[in-house]
Amino acid sequence: MLNPSEKKGLVLVTGATGYIGGRLVPQLLGEGYRVRCLVRDSDRLKGRDWFDKVEIIQGDLLKPETVLPALEGVSVAYYLVHSMGAGSGFHERDLNAAEIFGRSAEKEGVGRIIYLGALAKESAALSEHLKSRQQTAEALRAGGVPVTEFRAGVIVGSGSLSFELIRYLTERIPIMICPRWVFTKTQPIGIREVLAYLAAALKEPETADKIIEIGGEDVITYGDMMKIYAEVRGLKRWLVPVPVLTPRLSSYWVHLVTPIPTTIAKPLIEGLRNESIVSDPVARTLFPEIKPVSYRISVERALSKLDTGQVSTSWSDALSTSSGDIKPVELTTQEGIIQEHRAIIVRASAEQVYKVLTSLGGNRGWLYMNWAWRLRGLLDRMIGGVGLRRGRRDPVEVRVGDALDFWRVEAVEPDRLMRLRAEMKVPGRAWLQFQVKSREDGTTLLTQTAFFASKGFWGWVYWYALYPVHRIIFSGLIKHIAMQSNTEYSFNVQKM
Repeated sequence: MLNPSEKKGLVLVTGATGYIGGRLVPQLLGEGYRVRCLVRDSDRLKGRDWFDKVEIIQGDLLKPETVLPALEGVSVAYYLVHSMGAGSGFHERDLNAAEIFGRSAEKEGVGRIIYLGALAKESAALSEHLKSRQQTAEALRAGGVPVTEFRAGVIVGSGSLSFELIRYLTERIPIMICPRWVFTKTQPIGIREVLAYLAAALKEPETADKIIEIGGEDVITYGDMMKIYAEVRGLKRWLVPVPVLTPRLSSYWVHLVTPIPTTIAKPLIEGLRNESIVSDPVARTLFPEIKPVSYRISVERALSKLDTGQVSTSWSDALSTSSGDIKPVELTTQEGIIQEHRAIIVRASAEQVYKVLTSLGGNRGWLYMNWAWRLRGLLDRMIGGVGLRRGRRDPVEVRVGDALDFWRVEAVEPDRLMRLRAEMKVPGRAWLQFQVKSREDGTTLLTQTAFFASKGFWGWVYWYALYPVHRIIFSGLIKHIAMQSNTEYSFNVQKM
């Protein structure tokens, strides 16, 4: 079998648009591997920093004719996909896709498949979701290619589905009515350690045909996870156990208070009834250099990105440059951050649009409903905030670190991007980002995104209570930026 640690062979990553795959790719690139990504829609990768550093092949895992070309010349393939988000029938789709992939890998002479599955004891009582994850590994093995199967429980990292479930419930519900699954034991593991195991497996041919259970330092319940998360965030939470609350009812509740839909919440919660604890310590033997950390440390790592504004995948969502695909406004939640996206086509150059963006605030104001911005600044000053009095350093230019009214300039990319971090008093953290992108027809795509990472229940209430007003302000702001940019000579600010 080819040893990629010596040959630095071509590595295929499936699921590169997902949470794990999207973080694994840059790690592999950083270690010197050549990476190919198999995706259904290559446009979904255009916002990634590593887009032009990988080979991308479009294909569908349920269509063998598109899978075979992706596996040609590949030494090791990562299988990091599942269909749970597609609703009912995900089990059959997962097995079919895995069988096709396993057989195709054998035909193309792939040396090994590395797969990330679910940590749970094999038994008849396994939920459909957990059973599907383990049977997917068997379907991959049926093709004859050696499989390295990692099994993990809760992966702690902003954006991980199971962690986001804990995050949303803890943030938004001060008093939680807890069903039995909240007291199931689990062994959560940080995303940093998961990626380390996945990458290290490339250098360890001995992991072939092995099931490797991985977990963090602590064996705790989901209730413990909520309590520790609350402590890290400085929140007070109370858990009230109840004897009856079925997975179906729980999924409806999760759907109501979080962005996780019932179709995903139900199989996920059913799986939480099964303990996910490492029973075989082989990972410590095979990878002695990887040291699992406590759940608290993993949570602190995950939340530190929010505290510093460094949420890598949240800022890089790319909109299509085809005007037919551009949504004028979209409200979503990703990685625990509420996001309001607005996009508009501007009949001006990217440079002109960018000049209007960098002139916002200060004496010039905010172009639309400026009285509302002044009122918000006044209210902020009354409660001890910075208000609007700071103005700005320069009427035209901005640089990272500049104060801009009650914002702080956090990122600047000339003629492309400006991101502001709110420094007014709010129950959470907020950003306002503008991106400009030139189009082939000479126009510019302007994207305006408001981000809000709420802190606790009142942060959630704050966002949705003020959203009707914010929606009017944000809508008017992007339109007036476009209007200012449309007339080439309408913008002419002289330095003071």
